[in-house]
Amino acid sequence: MCIRDRTNGLLEKAGRHILDWINGQQVKGIKTEFVQDEGRTPLIFAEIAANCDSKETIVLYGHFDKQPHFVGWHEGLSATEPVIRDGKLYGRGGADDGYAGYSSILAIKTIQELGLHHPRCILLLEADEESGSQDLPYYFDRFAAQIGTPDVLICLDSGALNYEQFWLTTSLRGVVVNNLRVKIINEGVHSGDGSGLVPDTFRIARQVLNKIEDVNTGRIHDDFQVNIPAIRYAEACKVVEFLGSEIVDKFPFVKGAKATSDNVLEAYLNRTWRPQLTVVGADGLPPTSIAGNVLRPETVLKLSLRVPPTLDSTQAQNRLKELLEENPPYNAEVTYETPKPMCGNGFNAPEMKQELVDLIEQSSLEFFGKPAGYLGEGGSIPFINMLGQKFPKTQFIVAGVLGPNSNAHGPNEFLHLDFCKKLTCCISRIISGGVNKLAW
Repeated sequence: MCIRDRTNGLLEKAGRHILDWINGQQVKGIKTEFVQDEGRTPLIFAEIAANCDSKETIVLYGHFDKQPHFVGWHEGLSATEPVIRDGKLYGRGGADDGYAGYSSILAIKTIQELGLHHPRCILLLEADEESGSQDLPYYFDRFAAQIGTPDVLICLDSGALNYEQFWLTTSLRGVVVNNLRVKIINEGVHSGDGSGLVPDTFRIARQVLNKIEDVNTGRIHDDFQVNIPAIRYAEACKVVEFLGSEIVDKFPFVKGAKATSDNVLEAYLNRTWRPQLTVVGADGLPPTSIAGNVLRPETVLKLSLRVPPTLDSTQAQNRLKELLEENPPYNAEVTYETPKPMCGNGFNAPEMKQELVDLIEQSSLEFFGKPAGYLGEGGSIPFINMLGQKFPKTQFIVAGVLGPNSNAHGPNEFLHLDFCKKLTCCISRIISGGVNKLAW
């Protein structure tokens, strides 16, 4: 993860390692650049000239920054030592999404080695995605003249519902992240002296969260709900018909535990089109091994609210602040803010040309032997929405390798190597097969 005020040089080291590999692939017509402007995270920019008379431009996107290591890695595995087991490459960031630059270059190199044609291609690899892609708009403006208006943008940072077919992401939820702080006294006091008179800040925090979340069902306040488009509902029904309980079973529940809904369709829609709240961190709570009988002065909870694909995240952030801070229990100090709040809009894919739909289907059948699938993803790629607004006629292929149990952001993250190879072949097939067919 990129933290601007505490850099250690590893992002630059990783970026230059990738750039050296790219330059060693002898891709014809390529120009590469490593950029790190003052106060910005690094970016790899590569332009591959068309090897035919195509006027189209395809942009391929990935990122090489990573989430923190996390704990709980299985014996013999770690975040920083790559291990291949059973056709899976374990390590932090291989699937999310360090593979993207390598796959993109290999897809184009393969086209050239087979004597096929490709349009002009732009490769953008950023190092800020896990921190919200705050620098990406700047770099898109910086390279605006070279990029032009893309006909197709291929983003390789999404997921798959199985490893048996080519999956396209048609929607992504947005995200709102901020801290909820509850303070009731100015310093900690003996719990035997204060409890029963001074309300516990953790209980107050629970009361405050009840304003936005039904604790029994997990349903979020109506102000954060949207109507699900008919085409996306139909896609969801098709996914459930095809995969059934696999949608739920892929998660590592403890024995006897259940999902939020026994209805698989409802559970899938909860994950893809409905807002959901997660408490992802806390301050003010000492480890249990050293916790004493103290009534703590404050509790801080880091909240992550996934919002529907079509809901504006800034409006959601503002409304969330209003709801959480109004009428605080016991007149406690309740604030919803942090020096660096994060919010990013979701994505609802625009219409694709039939020629592109046909290429996607042909690619999946050729390399997987099964038709392509279309899914809603519960995670966020905030810049996709930004680019959709910047380039309203651009067609988007949002795909990726984050399939069942690949566990991005958690321990034991892996890259399914065979699936990655087939995905790379599909991307190569689409780039070559779409020459002079994909421009609007």
